[in-house]
Amino acid sequence: MKITDIYNTQIAVGDPPLLNAAGLHAPYALRIIVEVITDVGIIGLSEIPGSEKIYNSLEELKPHLIGQDIFQLHTIKNLIQDEFGKKEDQRGVAPWDQRLLVHLFSAIEVACLDCIGKKLDRPVVDLLGGRSRDKVPFSAYLFYKYEGAGGELGFDMDSNAFGWLKARQEEALSPDQIVSQAKAMCEEFGFQSIKLKGGALHPDIECNSMLALREAFGPDVPLRLDPNAIWSLETAIKYGKKMEGILEYYEDPVRGQKKMGALSKEVNIPLATNMCTTSFEDIPSSIQFGSEHIILSDHHFWGGLRASMELNKICQTFGRGFSMHSNSHLGISMAAMTHLGAAVPHLDYALDTHYPWQVDEVIKGGKLRIEEGFVEVPKGPGLGVELDREQLQKLHTRFLECGLKERNDEVEMKKVNPDWKFDLQRW
Repeated sequence: MKITDIYNTQIAVGDPPLLNAAGLHAPYALRIIVEVITDVGIIGLSEIPGSEKIYNSLEELKPHLIGQDIFQLHTIKNLIQDEFGKKEDQRGVAPWDQRLLVHLFSAIEVACLDCIGKKLDRPVVDLLGGRSRDKVPFSAYLFYKYEGAGGELGFDMDSNAFGWLKARQEEALSPDQIVSQAKAMCEEFGFQSIKLKGGALHPDIECNSMLALREAFGPDVPLRLDPNAIWSLETAIKYGKKMEGILEYYEDPVRGQKKMGALSKEVNIPLATNMCTTSFEDIPSSIQFGSEHIILSDHHFWGGLRASMELNKICQTFGRGFSMHSNSHLGISMAAMTHLGAAVPHLDYALDTHYPWQVDEVIKGGKLRIEEGFVEVPKGPGLGVELDREQLQKLHTRFLECGLKERNDEVEMKKVNPDWKFDLQRW
């Protein structure tokens, strides 16, 4: 089964005005849908975060992959490494990963595995070693936010919306409003654990939000807080001590492995990361400094599904917990996450997902169902999802019209507060 062509389609997905340490989400999140075409008529799908650099690199990659055997993933990875390794850049200081190679590896590998699964009439989870579980737990993911639905509505609201679709539009800038957001999301999707994206407001407000969530949901619902590395060590210690016994884990409150290691000696809360340990090269120093107790993988940022399986084994070997980070994704990424979450033998915590925040979709049949906080492995070969070409074209047209080419939350925040600027350490 040989690659005969690759189609890369840039899309723009409606996103509400969500706050984080880097600023404010734009009205649209950018994604790229990748289709790997084969000589037997099978098409493999993948979905990755979108940027002009990644899109141009995927286009540049095409001629190097035409004629390659879908099954020869090591050869394909080496071709990508040889061509783009010299252009590799750093992860960057933003909450999202800005490396090029891992995105390219993930995009092509997931699509190839989708092809292989379709050829063999087996789901991707079977290509990763088989099921460790039939359904995968996900966590509610809360955000401080301004009023607004995002997308074409921006800061405006759809007055006809109800339930979670209404709640996702409402302002959430206080502990009480965060509790209301959590109740609406958990009622809709049945989530059994809750994460709050912090680093956006003063630590007093964020700590009080966690205490309010504990009061509202009780001790049996695990809680997580992620300040995105924008707190000082002193601030993280101060508020960490207030949240001991409250948090299931404390995600990246400070920046870098050394500070995370120092924090772990001062607070009695497991530390998690998707910022200080983000590559296999980071593992030795992670062990040296004791930087985290839990690594939040992301197949987009660790170089694919098989790399994430390798990371899972390393976590088990060194006594690290394992879960997954997410980004503003649609159903193809959600399906890939679910196959991976079903396959890994060592899964300690419910996975992150932004999925409830997005109302758009590019797969046939609409959004994958989240029930009682779980997603079942999609039925059917490969990823088990099919592309809705009408929706793909609609979201591509929106990309062409919206004018966004890169994610930049600082630019969006300046539209609300012209004096705002991103700081590596704010509190």
